[in-house]
Amino acid sequence: MATIYLRLSTKVDTTKKQEILIRFSHGKIDQFAKTGIFIPAVFVDENGKKWNIWDFEAKEDKIVIPNFRVWNNEKKALKQYLTEQSDKLKSLTNSIGNLFDPKDKNIVSDWLVNSIDKFYQRGEYAPKKETEQNQSFFDACDEFLEKYNQSEVRKKNYRVVVRTMRRYELYIRLSVKEKQDFTLQLDNITSETLQDLSKFLRREHEICVEYPEIYEKCPQFHNPKPRGQNTINDVMKRLRTFFLWAVDNEKTQNNPFKKYSVEECVYGTPYYITIEERNRLYNTDLSHRPTLEVQRDIFIFQCLIGCRIADLYKFTKQNVINGAIEYIARKTKDGRPVTVRVPLNTISKAILEKYADFEGKTLFPYISEQKYNYAIKSAFTVAGITRPVVTLDPLTRESVIRPMNEIASSHLARRCFVGNLYKQVKDPNLVGALSGHKEGSRAFARYREIDEDLKNELVKMLE
Repeated sequence: MATIYLRLSTKVDTTKKQEILIRFSHGKIDQFAKTGIFIPAVFVDENGKKWNIWDFEAKEDKIVIPNFRVWNNEKKALKQYLTEQSDKLKSLTNSIGNLFDPKDKNIVSDWLVNSIDKFYQRGEYAPKKETEQNQSFFDACDEFLEKYNQSEVRKKNYRVVVRTMRRYELYIRLSVKEKQDFTLQLDNITSETLQDLSKFLRREHEICVEYPEIYEKCPQFHNPKPRGQNTINDVMKRLRTFFLWAVDNEKTQNNPFKKYSVEECVYGTPYYITIEERNRLYNTDLSHRPTLEVQRDIFIFQCLIGCRIADLYKFTKQNVINGAIEYIARKTKDGRPVTVRVPLNTISKAILEKYADFEGKTLFPYISEQKYNYAIKSAFTVAGITRPVVTLDPLTRESVIRPMNEIASSHLARRCFVGNLYKQVKDPNLVGALSGHKEGSRAFARYREIDEDLKNELVKMLE
Protein backbone atom coordinates (compact mmCIF):
# COMPACT_ATOMS: atom_id res chain seq x y z
CA MET A 1 0.00 0.00 0.00
CA ALA A 2 1.33 3.42 -0.95
CA THR A 3 2.17 5.73 1.95
CA ILE A 4 2.68 9.48 2.00
CA TYR A 5 4.77 11.10 4.73
CA LEU A 6 5.05 14.82 5.36
CA ARG A 7 7.62 16.77 7.30
CA LEU A 8 8.76 20.34 7.69
CA SER A 9 12.06 21.50 6.22
CA THR A 10 14.58 22.87 8.71
CA LYS A 11 15.42 25.70 6.31
CA VAL A 12 13.69 29.00 7.13
CA ASP A 13 13.14 31.48 4.28
CA THR A 14 13.18 35.29 4.42
CA THR A 15 9.49 35.39 5.44
CA LYS A 16 10.22 33.08 8.41
CA LYS A 17 8.34 30.21 6.80
CA GLN A 18 9.44 26.61 6.21
CA GLU A 19 8.54 24.38 3.28
CA ILE A 20 6.58 21.17 3.71
CA LEU A 21 8.45 18.20 2.24
CA ILE A 22 6.81 14.99 1.01
CA ARG A 23 7.93 11.37 0.89
CA PHE A 24 6.12 8.75 -1.20
CA SER A 25 6.70 5.08 -0.40
CA HIS A 26 5.41 1.89 -1.99
CA GLY A 27 7.42 -1.33 -2.03
CA LYS A 28 10.77 -0.49 -3.59
CA ILE A 29 9.58 3.00 -4.48
CA ASP A 30 10.82 5.60 -2.04
CA GLN A 31 10.90 9.18 -3.38
CA PHE A 32 11.24 12.64 -1.84
CA ALA A 33 10.14 16.05 -3.17
CA LYS A 34 9.26 19.61 -2.22
CA THR A 35 5.59 20.55 -2.10
CA GLY A 36 5.96 24.28 -2.74
CA ILE A 37 3.79 24.92 0.33
CA PHE A 38 5.25 27.12 3.07
CA ILE A 39 4.05 27.76 6.62
CA PRO A 40 5.47 29.27 9.82
CA ALA A 41 6.39 26.45 12.20
CA VAL A 42 5.45 28.54 15.23
CA PHE A 43 3.30 31.63 15.78
CA VAL A 44 4.04 33.98 18.67
CA ASP A 45 1.00 36.00 19.76
CA GLU A 46 0.86 39.48 21.32
CA ASN A 47 1.39 37.99 24.80
CA GLY A 48 4.51 36.09 23.80
CA LYS A 49 2.76 32.72 23.82
CA LYS A 50 3.98 30.25 21.20
CA TRP A 51 1.52 28.25 19.11
CA ASN A 52 2.72 25.28 17.06
CA ILE A 53 1.50 25.45 13.48
CA TRP A 54 3.00 22.12 12.45
CA ASP A 55 2.02 19.02 14.43
CA PHE A 56 5.37 17.38 15.10
CA GLU A 57 4.09 14.84 17.65
CA ALA A 58 0.90 13.48 16.11
CA LYS A 59 1.00 10.34 14.02
CA GLU A 60 -0.44 12.28 11.08
CA ASP A 61 1.74 15.26 10.23
CA LYS A 62 -0.50 18.17 9.39
CA ILE A 63 -1.00 21.92 9.57
CA VAL A 64 -2.53 23.00 12.88
CA ILE A 65 -4.79 26.04 12.95
CA PRO A 66 -4.63 27.47 16.49
CA ASN A 67 -7.89 27.97 18.34
CA PHE A 68 -7.25 31.43 19.74
CA ARG A 69 -9.54 32.73 22.45
CA VAL A 70 -9.06 36.34 21.35
CA TRP A 71 -8.90 37.11 17.63
CA ASN A 72 -7.33 40.18 16.06
CA ASN A 73 -6.70 41.02 12.39
CA GLU A 74 -3.29 39.33 12.40
CA LYS A 75 -4.73 36.09 13.76
CA LYS A 76 -7.63 36.18 11.32
CA ALA A 77 -5.20 36.64 8.42
CA LEU A 78 -3.09 33.74 9.74
CA LYS A 79 -6.15 31.50 9.96
CA GLN A 80 -7.14 32.31 6.37
CA TYR A 81 -3.62 31.66 5.11
CA LEU A 82 -3.25 28.35 6.99
CA THR A 83 -6.68 27.18 5.82
CA GLU A 84 -5.70 27.85 2.21
CA GLN A 85 -2.35 26.06 2.60
CA SER A 86 -4.00 23.12 4.36
CA ASP A 87 -6.55 22.78 1.54
CA LYS A 88 -3.80 22.99 -1.06
CA LEU A 89 -1.77 20.31 0.77
CA LYS A 90 -4.79 18.02 0.92
CA SER A 91 -5.49 18.51 -2.79
CA LEU A 92 -1.85 17.82 -3.62
CA THR A 93 -1.67 14.55 -1.66
CA ASN A 94 -4.99 13.40 -3.15
CA SER A 95 -3.70 14.20 -6.64
CA ILE A 96 -0.51 12.20 -6.03
CA GLY A 97 -2.53 9.25 -4.74
CA ASN A 98 -4.83 9.33 -7.78
CA LEU A 99 -1.90 9.49 -10.21
CA PHE A 100 -0.17 6.45 -8.74
CA ASP A 101 -0.86 3.14 -10.44
CA PRO A 102 0.53 0.19 -8.42
CA LYS A 103 0.36 -1.97 -11.57
CA ASP A 104 2.78 0.31 -13.38
CA LYS A 105 6.14 -1.50 -13.44
CA ASN A 106 8.00 1.49 -14.94
CA ILE A 107 7.80 4.12 -12.21
CA VAL A 108 10.67 6.52 -12.98
CA SER A 109 12.94 8.00 -10.35
CA ASP A 110 11.42 11.47 -10.68
CA TRP A 111 7.80 10.29 -10.72
CA LEU A 112 6.93 12.17 -7.52
CA VAL A 113 8.44 15.43 -8.78
CA ASN A 114 6.57 15.00 -12.08
CA SER A 115 3.33 14.35 -10.21
CA ILE A 116 3.75 17.59 -8.27
CA ASP A 117 4.51 19.46 -11.53
CA LYS A 118 1.29 18.04 -12.97
CA PHE A 119 -0.64 19.30 -9.97
CA TYR A 120 0.78 22.80 -10.35
CA GLN A 121 0.62 22.65 -14.17
CA ARG A 122 4.21 23.75 -14.55
CA GLY A 123 7.19 22.73 -16.65
CA GLU A 124 6.24 20.32 -19.42
CA TYR A 125 2.76 20.08 -17.90
CA ALA A 126 2.07 23.79 -18.21
CA PRO A 127 -0.79 24.75 -20.52
CA LYS A 128 0.35 25.07 -24.09
CA LYS A 129 1.37 28.53 -25.21
CA GLU A 130 -1.59 30.70 -25.93
CA THR A 131 -2.74 30.82 -29.47
CA GLU A 132 -2.92 34.07 -31.36
CA GLN A 133 -6.65 34.07 -30.65
CA ASN A 134 -6.05 34.25 -26.88
CA GLN A 135 -2.72 36.01 -26.70
CA SER A 136 -1.50 37.61 -23.52
CA PHE A 137 -2.39 41.28 -23.49
CA PHE A 138 1.16 42.30 -22.59
CA ASP A 139 2.78 40.05 -25.21
CA ALA A 140 0.57 41.70 -27.82
CA CYS A 141 1.50 45.14 -26.46
CA ASP A 142 5.19 44.34 -26.88
CA GLU A 143 4.58 43.34 -30.48
CA PHE A 144 2.46 46.44 -31.06
CA LEU A 145 5.21 48.75 -29.78
CA GLU A 146 7.74 46.97 -31.97
CA LYS A 147 5.74 46.88 -35.22
CA TYR A 148 3.29 49.80 -35.12
CA ASN A 149 4.66 52.83 -36.95
CA GLN A 150 4.76 55.66 -34.41
CA SER A 151 7.12 58.23 -32.95
CA GLU A 152 9.24 57.61 -29.86
CA VAL A 153 7.10 60.11 -27.96
CA ARG A 154 3.97 58.08 -28.70
CA LYS A 155 5.74 54.83 -27.82
CA LYS A 156 6.68 56.39 -24.49
CA ASN A 157 3.02 57.30 -23.91
CA TYR A 158 1.94 53.74 -24.74
CA ARG A 159 4.50 52.33 -22.29
CA VAL A 160 2.86 54.45 -19.59
CA VAL A 161 -0.47 52.83 -20.50
CA VAL A 162 1.09 49.34 -20.40
CA ARG A 163 2.48 49.96 -16.90
CA THR A 164 -0.94 51.22 -15.82
CA MET A 165 -2.55 48.03 -17.13
CA ARG A 166 -0.04 45.91 -15.18
CA ARG A 167 -1.02 47.77 -12.01
CA TYR A 168 -4.69 47.26 -12.84
CA GLU A 169 -4.10 43.50 -13.25
CA LEU A 170 -2.39 43.33 -9.85
CA TYR A 171 -5.20 45.36 -8.30
CA ILE A 172 -7.83 42.87 -9.52
CA ARG A 173 -5.81 39.96 -8.12
CA LEU A 174 -5.52 41.61 -4.72
CA SER A 175 -8.99 43.12 -4.41
CA VAL A 176 -11.18 40.33 -5.82
CA LYS A 177 -10.83 37.09 -3.86
CA GLU A 178 -12.21 34.96 -6.70
CA LYS A 179 -9.67 36.41 -9.18
CA GLN A 180 -6.32 35.82 -7.49
CA ASP A 181 -4.98 34.28 -10.72
CA PHE A 182 -6.47 36.96 -12.98
CA THR A 183 -4.50 37.79 -16.12
CA LEU A 184 -5.33 40.22 -18.89
CA GLN A 185 -5.86 38.45 -22.22
CA LEU A 186 -6.89 39.96 -25.51
CA ASP A 187 -10.05 37.86 -25.43
CA ASN A 188 -11.13 38.49 -21.83
CA ILE A 189 -11.18 42.30 -21.92
CA THR A 190 -14.79 43.40 -22.29
CA SER A 191 -16.67 46.69 -22.18
CA GLU A 192 -17.28 45.94 -18.50
CA THR A 193 -13.50 45.61 -18.03
CA LEU A 194 -13.05 49.04 -19.61
CA GLN A 195 -15.66 50.56 -17.31
CA ASP A 196 -13.88 49.04 -14.32
CA LEU A 197 -10.53 50.26 -15.65
CA SER A 198 -11.94 53.78 -15.92
CA LYS A 199 -12.92 53.64 -12.22
CA PHE A 200 -9.44 52.35 -11.37
CA LEU A 201 -7.82 55.24 -13.24
CA ARG A 202 -9.96 57.75 -11.39
CA ARG A 203 -9.22 56.19 -7.97
CA GLU A 204 -5.62 55.08 -8.41
CA HIS A 205 -4.26 57.86 -6.19
CA GLU A 206 -6.33 56.29 -3.37
CA ILE A 207 -5.67 52.67 -4.39
CA CYS A 208 -1.91 53.17 -4.11
CA VAL A 209 -2.45 53.83 -0.38
CA GLU A 210 -4.79 50.85 0.08
CA TYR A 211 -2.56 48.41 -1.83
CA PRO A 212 1.08 49.61 -1.57
CA GLU A 213 2.30 46.15 -2.61
CA ILE A 214 1.14 46.92 -6.16
CA TYR A 215 3.71 49.69 -6.39
CA GLU A 216 6.42 47.49 -4.92
CA LYS A 217 5.90 44.98 -7.72
CA CYS A 218 5.38 47.64 -10.41
CA PRO A 219 7.51 50.61 -9.27
CA GLN A 220 6.70 54.18 -10.32
CA PHE A 221 8.77 57.33 -10.23
CA HIS A 222 6.06 58.87 -8.08
CA ASN A 223 2.71 57.82 -6.67
CA PRO A 224 -0.25 58.37 -9.00
CA LYS A 225 -1.93 61.75 -8.80
CA PRO A 226 -5.67 62.39 -9.24
CA ARG A 227 -6.62 62.13 -12.93
CA GLY A 228 -9.08 64.28 -14.79
CA GLN A 229 -11.51 62.90 -17.36
CA ASN A 230 -9.39 64.14 -20.26
CA THR A 231 -6.41 62.12 -19.01
CA ILE A 232 -8.59 59.02 -18.63
CA ASN A 233 -9.94 59.60 -22.15
CA ASP A 234 -6.39 59.71 -23.52
CA VAL A 235 -5.62 56.32 -21.94
CA MET A 236 -8.78 54.84 -23.42
CA LYS A 237 -8.05 56.27 -26.88
CA ARG A 238 -4.62 54.66 -26.88
CA LEU A 239 -6.15 51.34 -25.81
CA ARG A 240 -8.72 51.65 -28.60
CA THR A 241 -5.96 52.19 -31.17
CA PHE A 242 -4.17 49.14 -29.81
CA PHE A 243 -7.28 46.92 -30.10
CA LEU A 244 -7.97 48.12 -33.65
CA TRP A 245 -4.40 47.10 -34.52
CA ALA A 246 -4.84 43.71 -32.77
CA VAL A 247 -8.05 42.98 -34.70
CA ASP A 248 -6.56 44.13 -38.02
CA ASN A 249 -3.55 41.88 -37.46
CA GLU A 250 -5.72 38.89 -36.49
CA LYS A 251 -4.42 38.73 -32.93
CA THR A 252 -8.01 38.60 -31.71
CA GLN A 253 -11.56 39.00 -32.91
CA ASN A 254 -12.46 40.81 -29.70
CA ASN A 255 -12.90 44.57 -29.76
CA PRO A 256 -14.34 45.71 -26.40
CA PHE A 257 -14.69 49.25 -27.73
CA LYS A 258 -17.62 48.23 -29.91
CA LYS A 259 -19.80 48.56 -26.82
CA TYR A 260 -17.77 51.21 -25.04
CA SER A 261 -17.68 54.87 -26.07
CA VAL A 262 -14.76 57.08 -25.18
CA GLU A 263 -15.88 60.52 -24.09
CA GLU A 264 -14.79 63.56 -26.04
CA CYS A 265 -12.14 65.60 -24.28
CA VAL A 266 -13.34 68.95 -22.97
CA TYR A 267 -10.93 71.89 -23.12
CA GLY A 268 -11.27 75.40 -21.84
CA THR A 269 -10.80 78.43 -24.03
CA PRO A 270 -7.03 78.73 -24.60
CA TYR A 271 -5.29 81.62 -22.84
CA TYR A 272 -2.09 83.21 -24.09
CA ILE A 273 0.01 86.28 -23.44
CA THR A 274 -0.30 89.30 -25.67
CA ILE A 275 2.57 90.73 -27.68
CA GLU A 276 2.75 93.58 -25.16
CA GLU A 277 3.07 91.11 -22.26
CA ARG A 278 5.69 89.13 -24.15
CA ASN A 279 7.75 92.28 -24.75
CA ARG A 280 7.39 93.31 -21.10
CA LEU A 281 8.77 89.93 -20.07
CA TYR A 282 11.63 90.23 -22.59
CA ASN A 283 12.58 93.73 -21.42
CA THR A 284 12.46 92.91 -17.69
CA ASP A 285 15.92 93.31 -16.15
CA LEU A 286 17.01 89.93 -14.82
CA SER A 287 20.73 90.65 -14.65
CA HIS A 288 20.62 89.99 -10.90
CA ARG A 289 19.33 86.46 -11.69
CA PRO A 290 21.44 85.33 -14.68
CA THR A 291 20.26 81.71 -14.64
CA LEU A 292 16.62 82.83 -14.78
CA GLU A 293 17.51 85.32 -17.53
CA VAL A 294 18.77 82.49 -19.75
CA GLN A 295 15.53 80.51 -19.42
CA ARG A 296 13.46 83.66 -19.96
CA ASP A 297 15.32 84.27 -23.22
CA ILE A 298 14.69 80.69 -24.34
CA PHE A 299 10.99 81.12 -23.59
CA ILE A 300 10.83 84.35 -25.62
CA PHE A 301 12.58 82.59 -28.51
CA GLN A 302 10.01 79.77 -28.29
CA CYS A 303 7.23 82.41 -28.38
CA LEU A 304 8.67 83.66 -31.68
CA ILE A 305 9.13 80.18 -33.20
CA GLY A 306 5.95 78.49 -31.92
CA CYS A 307 7.44 75.01 -31.68
CA ARG A 308 6.58 72.31 -29.18
CA ILE A 309 8.94 71.80 -26.24
CA ALA A 310 10.07 68.42 -27.63
CA ASP A 311 11.18 70.10 -30.87
CA LEU A 312 12.77 73.07 -29.09
CA TYR A 313 15.03 70.82 -27.03
CA LYS A 314 16.27 69.11 -30.21
CA PHE A 315 17.37 72.35 -31.88
CA THR A 316 21.06 72.80 -32.67
CA LYS A 317 22.88 75.47 -34.66
CA GLN A 318 22.26 73.24 -37.70
CA ASN A 319 18.56 74.16 -37.53
CA VAL A 320 19.37 77.82 -38.31
CA ILE A 321 19.25 77.99 -42.11
CA ASN A 322 19.26 81.17 -44.21
CA GLY A 323 17.69 83.42 -41.61
CA ALA A 324 15.10 80.92 -40.42
CA ILE A 325 14.62 77.95 -38.11
CA GLU A 326 13.92 74.73 -39.99
CA TYR A 327 12.88 71.46 -38.37
CA ILE A 328 10.71 68.40 -38.86
CA ALA A 329 7.90 68.52 -36.32
CA ARG A 330 8.53 65.57 -34.03
CA LYS A 331 4.82 64.76 -33.81
CA THR A 332 4.76 64.12 -37.58
CA LYS A 333 8.20 62.56 -37.90
CA ASP A 334 7.09 58.94 -38.24
CA GLY A 335 3.84 59.62 -40.08
CA ARG A 336 3.85 62.18 -42.85
CA PRO A 337 6.93 64.28 -42.00
CA VAL A 338 6.29 68.02 -42.21
CA THR A 339 9.24 70.39 -42.53
CA VAL A 340 8.48 73.61 -40.70
CA ARG A 341 10.33 76.79 -41.65
CA VAL A 342 9.91 79.86 -39.44
CA PRO A 343 11.72 83.06 -40.48
CA LEU A 344 13.62 84.81 -37.69
CA ASN A 345 12.57 88.32 -36.70
CA THR A 346 14.68 91.01 -35.04
CA ILE A 347 14.13 89.73 -31.47
CA SER A 348 14.80 86.05 -32.24
CA LYS A 349 17.98 87.00 -34.13
CA ALA A 350 19.13 89.09 -31.18
CA ILE A 351 18.59 86.14 -28.80
CA LEU A 352 20.56 83.82 -31.09
CA GLU A 353 23.38 86.38 -31.26
CA LYS A 354 23.37 86.67 -27.45
CA TYR A 355 24.08 82.94 -27.10
CA ALA A 356 26.28 82.54 -30.18
CA ASP A 357 29.24 81.64 -27.95
CA PHE A 358 27.41 78.77 -26.25
CA GLU A 359 29.52 75.67 -26.98
CA GLY A 360 27.01 72.97 -26.07
CA LYS A 361 25.57 70.52 -28.56
CA THR A 362 22.13 72.17 -28.42
CA LEU A 363 21.08 75.62 -29.62
CA PHE A 364 20.67 76.97 -26.06
CA PRO A 365 21.71 75.86 -22.55
CA TYR A 366 18.54 73.90 -21.78
CA ILE A 367 17.58 72.53 -18.38
CA SER A 368 15.02 69.81 -17.58
CA GLU A 369 11.48 70.50 -18.80
CA GLN A 370 10.19 70.58 -15.23
CA LYS A 371 12.79 73.15 -14.13
CA TYR A 372 12.14 75.13 -17.32
CA ASN A 373 8.46 75.42 -16.38
CA TYR A 374 9.39 76.55 -12.86
CA ALA A 375 11.70 79.18 -14.35
CA ILE A 376 8.95 80.48 -16.64
CA LYS A 377 6.62 80.98 -13.67
CA SER A 378 9.34 82.81 -11.76
CA ALA A 379 10.13 85.08 -14.71
CA PHE A 380 6.43 85.95 -15.10
CA THR A 381 6.24 86.82 -11.39
CA VAL A 382 9.29 89.10 -11.54
CA ALA A 383 7.91 90.79 -14.67
CA GLY A 384 4.57 91.35 -12.95
CA ILE A 385 2.56 89.41 -15.52
CA THR A 386 -0.17 88.29 -13.16
CA ARG A 387 -3.25 88.95 -15.28
CA PRO A 388 -6.14 86.71 -14.11
CA VAL A 389 -7.32 84.19 -16.70
CA VAL A 390 -10.21 81.76 -16.81
CA THR A 391 -9.12 78.16 -17.17
CA LEU A 392 -10.73 74.74 -16.81
CA ASP A 393 -9.94 72.63 -13.76
CA PRO A 394 -8.94 69.23 -15.24
CA LEU A 395 -10.42 67.29 -12.30
CA THR A 396 -13.72 69.07 -11.78
CA ARG A 397 -14.14 70.53 -15.28
CA GLU A 398 -15.26 73.72 -13.59
CA SER A 399 -14.04 77.15 -14.66
CA VAL A 400 -11.52 78.69 -12.26
CA ILE A 401 -9.71 82.03 -12.30
CA ARG A 402 -5.96 81.97 -11.72
CA PRO A 403 -3.15 84.49 -12.22
CA MET A 404 -1.09 83.97 -15.37
CA ASN A 405 2.20 83.59 -13.48
CA GLU A 406 0.89 80.52 -11.62
CA ILE A 407 -0.13 78.58 -14.72
CA ALA A 408 2.53 79.70 -17.20
CA SER A 409 4.46 76.85 -18.83
CA SER A 410 6.43 76.06 -21.97
CA HIS A 411 3.26 75.37 -23.95
CA LEU A 412 2.17 78.95 -23.30
CA ALA A 413 4.93 80.01 -25.72
CA ARG A 414 3.32 77.99 -28.51
CA ARG A 415 -0.06 79.48 -27.66
CA CYS A 416 1.44 82.96 -27.72
CA PHE A 417 2.77 82.32 -31.22
CA VAL A 418 -0.40 80.73 -32.59
CA GLY A 419 -2.90 83.00 -30.83
CA ASN A 420 -1.29 86.28 -31.82
CA LEU A 421 -0.67 85.18 -35.42
CA TYR A 422 -4.21 83.88 -35.81
CA LYS A 423 -5.51 87.15 -34.42
CA GLN A 424 -3.69 88.96 -37.26
CA VAL A 425 -4.36 86.74 -40.30
CA LYS A 426 -7.31 84.53 -39.28
CA ASP A 427 -6.08 81.80 -41.64
CA PRO A 428 -5.51 78.48 -39.83
CA ASN A 429 -3.66 76.92 -42.75
CA LEU A 430 -1.21 79.83 -42.98
CA VAL A 431 -0.58 79.79 -39.22
CA GLY A 432 -0.38 76.00 -39.27
CA ALA A 433 2.41 76.16 -41.86
CA LEU A 434 4.49 78.07 -39.29
CA SER A 435 3.42 76.17 -36.15
CA GLY A 436 3.49 72.62 -37.51
CA HIS A 437 -0.24 72.05 -37.00
CA LYS A 438 -1.68 69.66 -39.55
CA GLU A 439 -4.18 71.00 -42.06
CA GLY A 440 -7.70 71.10 -40.64
CA SER A 441 -6.48 70.97 -37.04
CA ARG A 442 -9.34 71.44 -34.58
CA ALA A 443 -7.06 73.44 -32.30
CA PHE A 444 -7.80 76.63 -34.25
CA ALA A 445 -11.51 76.39 -33.48
CA ARG A 446 -10.62 77.11 -29.87
CA TYR A 447 -8.59 80.19 -30.79
CA ARG A 448 -11.46 81.44 -32.91
CA GLU A 449 -13.67 81.49 -29.79
CA ILE A 450 -11.54 84.12 -28.06
CA ASP A 451 -10.91 86.49 -30.96
CA GLU A 452 -12.84 89.42 -29.49
CA ASP A 453 -11.70 91.78 -32.25
CA LEU A 454 -13.06 89.43 -34.87
CA LYS A 455 -16.40 89.33 -33.04
CA ASN A 456 -16.50 93.12 -32.97
CA GLU A 457 -15.75 93.27 -36.68
CA LEU A 458 -18.59 90.86 -37.45
CA VAL A 459 -21.08 92.80 -35.33
CA LYS A 460 -20.12 96.06 -37.06
CA MET A 461 -21.07 94.46 -40.39
CA LEU A 462 -24.68 94.63 -39.20
CA GLU A 463 -24.59 98.43 -38.91
